[in-house]
Amino acid sequence: MARDPIRPWYEAIRQTGDYDMIRFGRVKPGGSEVEWVSIPHSDFDGIGGFGHLLRKKGVEMNNLPTNPHLQKPSWLPFFRSLPKVLGPRHRLKWRTLPKVEFLGNESLPDPVLSWHIFTAEETFCLREMARRKGVTLNSFLMKHLDGVLRQDQVDEGAAVPWMVPVNLRGPLKREIDTENHSSYVSVKVDPDETVEDLHREIFNRLERGEHWANWKAYSATRFVPPGMKRALIRRDRAMAEWNLGLFTNLGVWDPEGEITHEDLVGSWMVAATVLRCQMVGAGLMTFQGRLSLTIQAHPDLTTSQEVVHRWMDCWREASLA
Repeated sequence: MARDPIRPWYEAIRQTGDYDMIRFGRVKPGGSEVEWVSIPHSDFDGIGGFGHLLRKKGVEMNNLPTNPHLQKPSWLPFFRSLPKVLGPRHRLKWRTLPKVEFLGNESLPDPVLSWHIFTAEETFCLREMARRKGVTLNSFLMKHLDGVLRQDQVDEGAAVPWMVPVNLRGPLKREIDTENHSSYVSVKVDPDETVEDLHREIFNRLERGEHWANWKAYSATRFVPPGMKRALIRRDRAMAEWNLGLFTNLGVWDPEGEITHEDLVGSWMVAATVLRCQMVGAGLMTFQGRLSLTIQAHPDLTTSQEVVHRWMDCWREASLA
């Protein structure tokens, strides 16, 4: 079977000096400290990585979550996307954010991160609010996060571009089900649009097959030498277009609370990967009925924990309001 086309890109990212690991965090029942586990993004995507962690502890999981909203793979969206891929990059400018003494460590080398875990009751209420609007929880929370981060943009009225990963499991079948099966769509959030507008935009991009265009693009680069991959990453050409950040949701895990292993019970979170070309990461997942949020900033943007804590507080309050 063909080699994972995403793996060499994360290997190249590592060689350019960025951190390419996926970090999962667990808070024990009744605890407040996070135990972090890191796994290489070159070997796993987020869903595959968490499934790998569960299986290592003996959880029986024959199949990882699939995506019921996808059509079959096609090269046509790739050819349609070429003008965008080859076009100019339009970056949004951040206001100057504070830089403080940067303290890295082996387990969390980019510690500019904030997290929050909702109660089961709050999680249910958030899902109900999204359901009443006829949108996904993703669209609901992305719209609120956009409003928070917009305040630190130079142009607060600009359309903010986000990368939204798409799980390709189902139509895409590979020999190892935990390796990278993720593509993405790029979604621009306009300040004047409603959450319903944003929801429709995400699904319109899925219907147009943008995720297959991006997956086929990486498949087409399997013979590109590592040195050229590193050059494309440094020049911000490793993705179809520039995105302010990554917004990822690993979905719902063990809603019935059947997992009881002492190393797994509690609350879990995922820290979305941040890169020099994509300096904010928002990570969501729901484990045993509790939704977790993380926000991470690349140190080139800010090294202040106060900044990401402010973002998280505002995001949480706006969502619950």
